[in-house]
Amino acid sequence: MSTLLTPAVIIHRHGGPEVLEFSEIEVADPGPGELRIVQSAIGLNFADVYQRAGAAGPHSTSHFPVVLGSQGAGIVESIGPGVSGFVLGQPVAYVHAGAYAGARLVPAERTLPLPDGLTLETAAATLLRGMTAEYLLHRLFAVKPGDVILVHAAAGGMGQILSAWGRALGATVIGTVGSPAKRAIALAHGCHHVIDYRHENFVARVNELTADEGVAVVYDAVGRDVFLASLDCLRVRGMAINFGTASGNVEAFDLQRLHAKSHSVCRPTLRSFIATTAELRLSAGRFAEAVRRGDLKANVDRRYALRDTAIAHADLESRQTTGAAILIP
Repeated sequence: MSTLLTPAVIIHRHGGPEVLEFSEIEVADPGPGELRIVQSAIGLNFADVYQRAGAAGPHSTSHFPVVLGSQGAGIVESIGPGVSGFVLGQPVAYVHAGAYAGARLVPAERTLPLPDGLTLETAAATLLRGMTAEYLLHRLFAVKPGDVILVHAAAGGMGQILSAWGRALGATVIGTVGSPAKRAIALAHGCHHVIDYRHENFVARVNELTADEGVAVVYDAVGRDVFLASLDCLRVRGMAINFGTASGNVEAFDLQRLHAKSHSVCRPTLRSFIATTAELRLSAGRFAEAVRRGDLKANVDRRYALRDTAIAHADLESRQTTGAAILIP
């Protein structure tokens, strides 16, 4: 084994897409408990934007330079001491910080043999979203047949998975989108009803669709622009889950807004739900099983060269994109 020189995207400060620097880094031999993976594809997620910009939360950065990104897939190139269950040349996927590189070290306990039903590209594109959908639909709020759920940004990569999987669980899925083109995408990926929030009042429309009963749960990756209004869409004892802030952080609000109907709110992160190797494998396995059953599709909608990461981030922040994207080293 020997040190590898590999392309990477790093940042030396927080800021806009312009701070993303295409460079080269050295990747050392794997240490105890580590794998060195030569990557085939790298996932692109909005959490990467939060980290690049310096937003608070589990994605925050404490030192520079930083290699961004948190998921990818590739081939095991070398194996560190004490690692069992992996072999050279094995296709694998992972969720672990530092993904924007051609090769990297990953703890073996945070690495998964490529799940049956996923390719290297689809695993890189969808595994993090798939596991997020798994805990949102199965563990944080267990969706049951007959529930009505509201999915914001339903045409996005995360929204498509939530909508399709929610429908497969027997829920009636209402999605919101920002254009007629996105409406067609949301309908094709599981939504029973789609609301174009730029032309309709989504609160009024949701309450009309539910005969004023409201939805069991709101899945919100948008944040500031929709979260408070979403509380008015909930049924008695409903839950509003904000798991992303594409439009900005949700600011403080009066808790008394929750009192009349005993509403709950939550701001979760995937990290807490895959903290152990057992949880990681359970979540990934449940997602891959849903793909194999045909409950949802694991697709790659856009590919960018690693050197074009700044363009990819700008596209992501534009909120004009749909589906899942990857970076190709």
